[in-house]
Amino acid sequence: MQPIVKAFYHHNSSTLTYLVTDPTTRISAIIDPALDFDLPSGKITTTSADEIIAHVHAEQLTVKWLLETHAHADHLSAADYLKQQLGAKTAIGEGIRFVQKTFKTVFNLPSGFATDGSQFDTLLNDGDTLPLGELSIAVLATPGHTSDCVTYVIGQQAFIGDTLFMPDSGTSRCDFPGGDAGLLYDSIRKIYALGDETVLWICHDYQPDGRELAYRTTVAEQKANNRHLSDKTSRTQFVDIRQGRDSTLNVPKLLYPAVQVNIRAGQLPEPEDNQVAYLKLPLS
Repeated sequence: MQPIVKAFYHHNSSTLTYLVTDPTTRISAIIDPALDFDLPSGKITTTSADEIIAHVHAEQLTVKWLLETHAHADHLSAADYLKQQLGAKTAIGEGIRFVQKTFKTVFNLPSGFATDGSQFDTLLNDGDTLPLGELSIAVLATPGHTSDCVTYVIGQQAFIGDTLFMPDSGTSRCDFPGGDAGLLYDSIRKIYALGDETVLWICHDYQPDGRELAYRTTVAEQKANNRHLSDKTSRTQFVDIRQGRDSTLNVPKLLYPAVQVNIRAGQLPEPEDNQVAYLKLPLS
């Protein structure tokens, strides 16, 4: 039995959020939800998340899980907001602890900021499974882009985060703390081993050359056509390709705001004595 998959596109960050549902019990998981964040003004709204909530209510679904494929650097997670509205539990790969420790230093966060992943309800390891009605969610650790990256496999559907984009866009960068091009190669090979017919749902589509939005592909299509890592690409070749490209990339414009929220499972920093919350920007 295969899950029902509903995609929501967050235009401002080119992010795909997935609502994945067991057709028998109508129990669902939401993968990689995004808040609406305007960087110049600092204004945060929940329009995109509310669209998901409206669909959940209209379809009479019960959301049990809010799953992050990793702590994203390009959007603020709506997981905490959706947890408050829907009562679901948050989960992420156990590598989030390394990410938290790293960015606690980067942002000089207070000594009381926990780096044990306790902001999330569940930390996931390779091989773990989560219940989803009559289905189950299998967890694959797929580090390389970051240390906390995981892939969620439900039936023949795999939600792969930022490991791979559509074949014409290649693979994700590996120059963040904890990133490693060799590890990403190994992780993608693990995804390819799921089988040619496995459907891969990507987390971002940047629509190169103005093509139409696309976010669903297969292992067979990636192995044949991925511009960075086809079935014929060696580990050494991929590391050279990835490191060469990464050396030319700029820091994502939302890296610092996004990571500060996302290592907190989507919670905003505590308000200060004027009842306003602040995000920090390290200067160099």
